[in-house]
Amino acid sequence: MAFSGNPPALVQLFQDFERFKEVIFYTILTIVTVIPLQLIIAIFASIFFLNHFRGRELVLYFFILPVAISEVAGALFWYTMFSSSGLLNKLLIWLGVIPNPVYFFGYEFRDRTLLVIVLEEVWRATAIVFTIIYAGIQMINREYFEAADVFGFNFWQKLRYITVPLLKPSIQTALIIRTLFAFQIVGPILILGGEYIRVMATEVVYWYSQRMDPYIASAWAVLVGVVTFVLSILYIRMFRAGEGA
Repeated sequence: MAFSGNPPALVQLFQDFERFKEVIFYTILTIVTVIPLQLIIAIFASIFFLNHFRGRELVLYFFILPVAISEVAGALFWYTMFSSSGLLNKLLIWLGVIPNPVYFFGYEFRDRTLLVIVLEEVWRATAIVFTIIYAGIQMINREYFEAADVFGFNFWQKLRYITVPLLKPSIQTALIIRTLFAFQIVGPILILGGEYIRVMATEVVYWYSQRMDPYIASAWAVLVGVVTFVLSILYIRMFRAGEGA
């Protein structure tokens, strides 16, 4: 379907170039913000949870709990938190920090809306990356770190020269899986951003369900598939096991 029509549906995507440019911009901005943040948090959280402390299992449970929450439920929770009459505004007004509500949603506040979307995704889906990284870091032989201690390595040196290089296979897997999921985010963006924040996945839904045009929807779906395939190849080449270790 993406190659049907005159001109083909894939070519028609570029006819409304302003809309196409906006969709690509918000897609890239979301991906390059959410995924690196999740990877960084997952690595440091994995190192933190290697330590044994009282209540560790309970803290770990609450850390990974959001991944069990559906996209829609998570987005509604964050909308309730950040709406003009939401919990955050009520708290800040009660504390005297702000005199009037701060607006996070609407066309004029798209930058704030995007911030809420990023926070929601980092909160809800970081556990996906964390689970893979945590499993990988537990496989690293503790003797490497003991030897590093003997040679006087500090935390950052151990992270750079031991942890990250030996985590390359896990990082590769986590990035591929998370990128595939990130390009499928629809519910949170539609709930929090409405029609003001457009990404590639929401364009598939928009053109198929609202505009009743399966050809353009298929074209966007093909574009999503091509981009995720290319990124997966890049991840495999960048984090090839054994290189730089």
